[in-house]
Amino acid sequence: MIPLYTADQIRELDNFAIHTLGIPGALLMENAAFGIVESINEKIDLSAQKLNFGIICGKGNNGGDGFAVARHLSNYGHTVNIISLGSEKEMSDDCKLNYNITNKLSEFRKNISIRKFTSSKDLRILSDCHVVLDALLGTGVTGKLKSPYSEIINYINSLKTIRIAIDLPSGLSADTGHGDIVFNADLTITLGDYKRGLFFGTGAEYAGEIILREIGTGRDYLDKKTVHEDPIEPEDAYELLPLKKKSIHKYSAGKVFVIAGSGKYPGAAVLTSQAALKSGAGSVVLAFPDASRKLIQKNLTEVVIQSYESDNNILNKQSVKSFDEKIKWADVIALGPGIDRHDETIEAVKHILKRRRKTNLVLDADAIYAIGKGEYREFNLKNVVLTPHLGEFSYLVDIPIDKLKKDLLLYGKSFAAQTESYLVLKGAPTIIFTPTGEALINTAGNPGMAKFGTGDVLTGMIASFISQRKDIESGVILGVYLHSLAADLLLNKTTEFSMVAGDIIKNIPHTIGFIRKSFD
Repeated sequence: MIPLYTADQIRELDNFAIHTLGIPGALLMENAAFGIVESINEKIDLSAQKLNFGIICGKGNNGGDGFAVARHLSNYGHTVNIISLGSEKEMSDDCKLNYNITNKLSEFRKNISIRKFTSSKDLRILSDCHVVLDALLGTGVTGKLKSPYSEIINYINSLKTIRIAIDLPSGLSADTGHGDIVFNADLTITLGDYKRGLFFGTGAEYAGEIILREIGTGRDYLDKKTVHEDPIEPEDAYELLPLKKKSIHKYSAGKVFVIAGSGKYPGAAVLTSQAALKSGAGSVVLAFPDASRKLIQKNLTEVVIQSYESDNNILNKQSVKSFDEKIKWADVIALGPGIDRHDETIEAVKHILKRRRKTNLVLDADAIYAIGKGEYREFNLKNVVLTPHLGEFSYLVDIPIDKLKKDLLLYGKSFAAQTESYLVLKGAPTIIFTPTGEALINTAGNPGMAKFGTGDVLTGMIASFISQRKDIESGVILGVYLHSLAADLLLNKTTEFSMVAGDIIKNIPHTIGFIRKSFD
């Protein structure tokens, strides 16, 4: 896994380079500029045609990077239009140095110009630019953007141009991944190392493609730092795949007991059960109302159905007693998809939680609703896996969505640590929070997954991999990543418009094979 760093840790890296290693700040800035231009050249062949570049520069070191980049783009023969905010007196020392060099250069070259920002009219020059670079704020942003920064970013976001952020899109918090008004980048060239805010929340939406460029400091300093945020990579999934020994049998291969579906929502039971089987579990048993058994039996030829009597086709405390032995039998219980929110069902879920001992448990959807509004505190959730989307998590912890969005990592880590549970916060991207304080950020997935049923598939996959690995964290990582990768690989033969949950299940075998072939 690639470590992600906070803004403070990156600033400490700069201080280490300057004050301990003795690398001048201006040299770090020059290294950054070379790397940025090299990255741009990899995406846009700078020798193929002459382009108009616009660069909006702030008064800190991010602005200094922008002035240095402008000089190098000018050396390529491109037209560079710079809009500078702030007077020389307000600029950081290294920013002022590069401003003065670039300003002096503009006296000798017609292809580079610097304009002081005085009003929104100055921004019009950017409308004719092929590429606009954001060198306004970098990691220095805290809180809401003030005028004129908010107006500048909104204007640039409205342009039909290629937008590139230097280090971090302006308006985005490097730590919380949140921002109300954020530069909408097609490409972010981040410097030194990866900032955690680029990979989730607003950052995941506005950073675009992310490229890392080192600035000559090496990894000696950061390698000694403790980090608690990591993106999940394909190698991680490969290393965690269960080994299928020759002596394996259907019960040693993983026993999953699925309590899902109802007379109203039979499809959720089918999706969860099939996903568990396709992911490799040796035996999958589904608890389902007897009166509606015929609705799903034709779709579940390999799944054993443990039917239970129920007057109104729902899960209740009495029905739970009828399959008590299967709860003890299972390696993992998957509880919640499509069971509905009837009062009797809520009591049944609470009954299962109270009687649960050591059996691993994956809670989804209606099972999470049953302990919402803070009622989860009444139960022992140690080593339980909860898989809410943001709205469900908001209801669970009784905190408004807008407040959660401002610091997802804080609230997610707090919940997992307090309950000693594994929180799988579904979204774009999905984030796994562990009881030990880690946040593992999923790097796969696409908008086609925003459909009914995909969460049910995820529940089945997580339960299946936990049952095979006999380890909760490994099973959760596998389930989350392979679920999203299966959806990504589907884009080779379909689109995000037509993708449905059943397609993901069918693509699980190919996805596992793809991971194996990639690293074997």
